[in-house]
Amino acid sequence: MRLEVAGETWPLANPFSISRGSKTATDVVRVALTNDGFTGRGEGAPLARYGETNASAVAQIEAMRGEIEAGLDRSRLQQIMPPSSARNAVDCALWDLEARTLGRPVHALLGLPPARPVITAYTVGLDTPEAMGAKAAELAHLPLIKVKVNGADPEGQLRAVRNAAQHSRLIVDANEAWTFDILRGMQPVMAALKVDLLEQPLPAAQDAVLHGFEPLVPICADESCHVAADVARLKPLYQAVNIKLDKTGGLTEALALYDAARAAGMTVMVGCMVCTSLAIAPAFHVAARADFADLDGPLWLSKDYDGGALLRDGALVPPAAILWGG
Repeated sequence: MRLEVAGETWPLANPFSISRGSKTATDVVRVALTNDGFTGRGEGAPLARYGETNASAVAQIEAMRGEIEAGLDRSRLQQIMPPSSARNAVDCALWDLEARTLGRPVHALLGLPPARPVITAYTVGLDTPEAMGAKAAELAHLPLIKVKVNGADPEGQLRAVRNAAQHSRLIVDANEAWTFDILRGMQPVMAALKVDLLEQPLPAAQDAVLHGFEPLVPICADESCHVAADVARLKPLYQAVNIKLDKTGGLTEALALYDAARAAGMTVMVGCMVCTSLAIAPAFHVAARADFADLDGPLWLSKDYDGGALLRDGALVPPAAILWGG
């Protein structure tokens, strides 16, 4: 098997801002695995939150070149690489390669129906309440909006969005920017504004304070949730988990995390980083069975792959099978 790995930078159409900062381009790592004339591809988006960069992800994969080119399978991959964007790229490339080699699409390998359009959240990035309200007005026709907030004026930010998009369902994402006092104080506000879900309000290292807390709006673990083994710890603290393939380290562990969360009776959201449709395609196989999908990553790019995912009436249409999945 031959390995190709490269870091790439894709410019955004508009800046993307959250509580930790803003970006005008996104870095991704692309992997191609070729064997017996068939090529499978995968993509990961290195997570600065966890100290990842394009260079570190490429180096992590290059360190495994010998094992990969010797015929590494997905089971062995889970053992020798930690959950990361690098492992995500390799894992998804292995799925794609298997599908193309066998002439059976990934959904058939999983015993699932073909990927179908899913209602996805579209993000209103962090800005002034006035600017966020103006952006929300442009998105008011969509059924699901995600609102990025910080700890400075979350009520003002959220009210501006709700006033502009009165009929959309709302997910609020604080990206670890709140204190427990802010979380408690925002409960009646979020309930009154009919927020469906609150993502990661507190820093992951502080989420133990959620033990025994009864929120008015369900709280979803994002930065606190990586792999299936996390569910037992998270269940007493959160009502939902956000599955992102760059945190699980690929589709293989994402499926395991989905099963663990469902077994624990938790709500499931499937999210993504800002990425291309090559990274989004595998996530559809989890998102189709999830309660919420937040897969708007490619929609932020100034240009995506040909045949990439498209937003149609609030639903994200899967990328063409030629891009990924057979």
